Amino acid sequence: MANSALLSGKLLREYQTIAAMVEIYCKAHKHNAMPVSECQECQKFLTYARTKLDRCPYGQDKPTCNKCPVHCYKPHMKEKAREIMVFSGPKMLLPHPIMAIRHLLSGRTPVTGKPPANQSNRHLRKQRDAQ
Repeated sequence: MANSALLSGKLLREYQTIAAMVEIYCKAHKHNAMPVSECQECQKFLTYARTKLDRCPYGQDKPTCNKCPVHCYKPHMKEKAREIMVFSGPKMLLPHPIMAIRHLLSGRTPVTGKPPANQSNRHLRKQRDAQ
């Protein structure tokens, strides 16, 4: 699993969780019989997910995607994410028990209404770089 230098904290943990789910999904579906790092379809999805996490308007206070009032994924990518999560979610308990439990617990936190202005990871990073 490749970690992103762009993400940190809760967003990085969320990315690591989706990357673990993609790995389980990819291995089970034998995408071109390659490792996940060489599967173009899965890498494309992970790049998309990393970009969306970086630009999430909630920033570090991001709720889980299924409870989020802001749906930032395109419909076909949202369906792909749903397919991956439905397949991989129950299978996460054996290879990644702590990650799976953290993901379940983060889904129980209440969602704030409108996201605060200028809190996306991307916006904060650009502010830091400008200083």
